[in-house]
Amino acid sequence: MKQLHFGLFENAQANDTGRATWRHPDNERVNYDTLEYWTKIAEVCENGGLDFLFLADAWGWAEVDGVRPDVASIEGLDLPRLDPFIVASAILARTSSLGVVMTGSTLLEQPYAFARRMATLDQLSGGRIGWNIVTTGTADTAVKAFGVPMVAHDERYAMADDFVELVYKLWEGAWEPDALTKDKNGNFADPAKVHAISHDGPYFRSEGYGNSAYSPQGTPVLFQAGASPAGRTFGGRHGECMFVGGGSVEQLAEHSRAIRAAAVDAGRTADSVKVMAEFRCVVGETKEDAQRLYQRVLDSQTPDVTVASYAWFTGLDLSSYDPQTPMTDLHTELSQSQVSRFAGKTVGDVLKDWHEHGAGSKAFVGSPEEIADRIIELAEGADLDGFLLAPVIQPGSTIDFVERVLPILRERGVVGESNGASLRERLVGSDRPTLPDNHPAARYRATVAVA
Repeated sequence: MKQLHFGLFENAQANDTGRATWRHPDNERVNYDTLEYWTKIAEVCENGGLDFLFLADAWGWAEVDGVRPDVASIEGLDLPRLDPFIVASAILARTSSLGVVMTGSTLLEQPYAFARRMATLDQLSGGRIGWNIVTTGTADTAVKAFGVPMVAHDERYAMADDFVELVYKLWEGAWEPDALTKDKNGNFADPAKVHAISHDGPYFRSEGYGNSAYSPQGTPVLFQAGASPAGRTFGGRHGECMFVGGGSVEQLAEHSRAIRAAAVDAGRTADSVKVMAEFRCVVGETKEDAQRLYQRVLDSQTPDVTVASYAWFTGLDLSSYDPQTPMTDLHTELSQSQVSRFAGKTVGDVLKDWHEHGAGSKAFVGSPEEIADRIIELAEGADLDGFLLAPVIQPGSTIDFVERVLPILRERGVVGESNGASLRERLVGSDRPTLPDNHPAARYRATVAVA
């Protein structure tokens, strides 16, 4: 069996994934706006041997029929939140090996400024940065906030292709890796190795010189989680690590096959993309003990948040539909994955399901041994490369996992020591920190082409 990798899903706000559990007495995420909270989480991750901390993000806010419901503010559903790039800089300063992945939208970011921000963090961290590529801001309120028009779902992926082509040119082609000499008796930089880039795409344009020199990884490790056909095609072309939601072995295996096929269709190898599934768990001494702990979590949140939460992710007000309406009758230009995942269910089913675990997967509840068994079963049966741990209650969920479940997985030989200083070496298994030559970004390297 292949060696598995693990990352932690986090969110710089009091709640995540559409749930409202901040009232739980053991939930310290209510302190998300303190440096102490993030230092603690980062230390748990690094000391526990996780490969990276994944900082999700979203713009916009919950609205139902154009109005932000009071329950969203009362329960801290979507706002306020912190900038994950600034949170990441604090985490990187307190760690030495932990990777940090930030979410950046190709609809709402400006490529030139975004390229510098990511290169800066990659420089300062010594190559521990990843980018979770998203094509929107989650809610349609995001485009209202930015004053930009909403773009149809599949066109957003065409826009994302143009965005990444431009940042590839800036990361890979503007400065050669050895352009900086810092020779006080000669040149600070070799002018022969500093290049102007030119990009005139259908959505983005840029002319001139990159604002940052070549970073340790060049291009940060590329993450993506698109579940639609357009998203999988994009991920197969660009992604190094693709996330899929939770589900049965059969469901995850289908996702894994489709992702690897998309990579092959793009001229890459099937194993060039690491497939990682979301995994949420509640650990107890016994299954009964874990179920008791989980019920306390469910009892800590109000059901009033469910409708507003689902509307935030999808733009759909489920309260306006008959509970027996099939989900296949609904359509949205926002997060289609949060509609398609409920194929075969009714609106009533989704409201019940969403109250329990929001946009995330259903928690696996059991003893440490049972949870380790389930992880191995999913990994073997679905050809997975690892898991993104989505905590139920922080920091307890993460501490329980790294202290009680990971040791069992190590004893069973499915989790080893991560090698390499960069995130790419640790996670992707590369023998160098930069992208392989078969990745689309490689064609923009200065030694190949820059225009």
